[in-house]
Amino acid sequence: MSRTPAGSPANPKGAERFNEDKATYAVRGSDQPDLEAGVAAIREVVQTLKPKPGVYRMHDARGDVLYVGKARVLKNRVANYTQVDRLSNRLRRMVGQTRSMTIITTNSEAEALLLEAQLIKRYRPAYNVLLRDDKSFPFILLRSDHEFPRIMKHRGARKAKGNYYGPFASAGSVNTTINALQKLFLLRSCNDGFMARRDRPCLLYQIKRCSAPCVGRVSEEAYGELVRQAKDFLGGKSGAVQREIEVQMSKAAESLDFESAAMLRDRLRAATFIQGSQAVNAEGVGSADVFAMASKGGQIGVQAFFIRGGQNWGHRAFFPSHTEGLEEAEVLTSFLAQFYEEVPPPRLILIDRELPEAELLAEALCEGAGGKVEISVPQRGDRRRLMEQASRNATEALERRLAESGTKARTLRELAEFLELGDVPQRIEVYDNSHVQGAHAVGAMIVAGPEGFINGQYRKWNIKTAQTNDDFAMMREVFQRRFARAQEEDPDRESGVWPDLVLIDGGKGQLSAARATLEELGIEDVVLIGVAKGPHHGRDGREVFHFLDGREKMLPVNSPVLFHLQRLRDEVHRFAIGAHRAKRSRAISASPLDEIPGIGPARKRALLLHFGTAGKVRAASLEDLQRSPGVSAAVAQTVYDFYHPNA
Repeated sequence: MSRTPAGSPANPKGAERFNEDKATYAVRGSDQPDLEAGVAAIREVVQTLKPKPGVYRMHDARGDVLYVGKARVLKNRVANYTQVDRLSNRLRRMVGQTRSMTIITTNSEAEALLLEAQLIKRYRPAYNVLLRDDKSFPFILLRSDHEFPRIMKHRGARKAKGNYYGPFASAGSVNTTINALQKLFLLRSCNDGFMARRDRPCLLYQIKRCSAPCVGRVSEEAYGELVRQAKDFLGGKSGAVQREIEVQMSKAAESLDFESAAMLRDRLRAATFIQGSQAVNAEGVGSADVFAMASKGGQIGVQAFFIRGGQNWGHRAFFPSHTEGLEEAEVLTSFLAQFYEEVPPPRLILIDRELPEAELLAEALCEGAGGKVEISVPQRGDRRRLMEQASRNATEALERRLAESGTKARTLRELAEFLELGDVPQRIEVYDNSHVQGAHAVGAMIVAGPEGFINGQYRKWNIKTAQTNDDFAMMREVFQRRFARAQEEDPDRESGVWPDLVLIDGGKGQLSAARATLEELGIEDVVLIGVAKGPHHGRDGREVFHFLDGREKMLPVNSPVLFHLQRLRDEVHRFAIGAHRAKRSRAISASPLDEIPGIGPARKRALLLHFGTAGKVRAASLEDLQRSPGVSAAVAQTVYDFYHPNA
């Protein structure tokens, strides 16, 4: 299936690869819902559409995306929104807010389905089903760009050469599996630089989790055999690999090589551990993803099992949002399309209900799977038993979610009451600074809502103007930059990025600094609370909460509200310290040669290897620089002129 329209250049970056006949149609209107204005905007678009497949985006008056949809025939699908009497209340609200549309045509409906999922993940529209947990999944990578391949955990784009196995449900499940695989196949996990510097085996060799190829304790041929076995094991041939090791162990025992037999016995135990630690019996399933859905109390949960080679590689529960008023089959279809937008699909996908667009979805996923994809509802046998187990897990996960949501809602209501807020805060921002005696100072902000932390909204600032060791000045700078930008980008406070509550890690001084900064910007309605250590410097687990009017409050040690606020404070500590350490680490690893324009990493490395230090490079004569290996006369002149501008 071609993912680039005929006559268009291939472009792998995002949605622009589907850019045939892209057009935007707009009708001016107010921000308020106006059904008549929305229908008029849509009718103007319908007049220009052709009977082609594609994707449409609906925008409000400010240009924000309200909804992303796909259609086999764009003209017919978009025209349906003008039949107001046939629309649900939810769709009427959406049409009433619509003031413009963007149309992208594609070669097929399957391409439109892929693009729809991609744009939903990018824009996160208010009227689409959203996969809230969009954190990338970890994989096991067995690299192939070295004579002694390395086994490692991998996240993100799959650019490195090698074999990828996954997805795994969590980093913990990957780490556990890699530890067992190291015992089973003795493959190295160190990076190439560490391996090249070794002159004796590391601790992993001593505890029998590596074969020490770094110092020649295993030949390239023998290591290659271990790699082959690892690929077979991860590829679904675990039984054959175990039998092979059993035969080797028997031969070693018969030849009285008891040390080798004991090592092979330990490897067999590791294989048994990997297979026996599965919480789900996936025997007879092969490789598949299993999805079961549960609904209760207006919320939907989806349980996913990841089965590869008959082994369970973990399971995870998802809770898609914006599902009100939608059919469960529609929710599951949208969920699967978004889920596989970044995760490579297996050849078999098992679901617990029939989907009207199952064939279309399977066609769309073929390219990512490298072949035909089957989406089926199991009726009997091992697959049916596995599906029943997934369904039970989905129901239990949703019930836990609802119970936790009730507890969170109650805690937030009590928090609003304690901090004297008018309503439950939908957006809480927490601020902190981190530095060491003023060096490498950073300011940090974390964001939390009713559902928990909103990681994508976290921000950090490099402190530029504040004096070193002046925490108050640092706080003033952070608030000035944060809220001056908010005023510029969203003066009407309609985008949801203005906080309902601001918590500041610190006492009266930090609180006063933040208040003064907001007053200078003309902002007087943001709720500010300072969180400081208690009378015993926090040793008793209590904090003092400072209000703008000078009052101070404390909570009981066992208060759920106190635990929630402490968790917010601890999270901003973690984020601020992490940002500070990263900045400090970059400063430590920086070189004065970085300041020389036009000198890349290779030439900097050549200069440092030849002269030893950056100081000696600076003191070198032009002739000495020209004699450096790998440094041309032009580069030598550039370096010399940089350090001797008046020469």
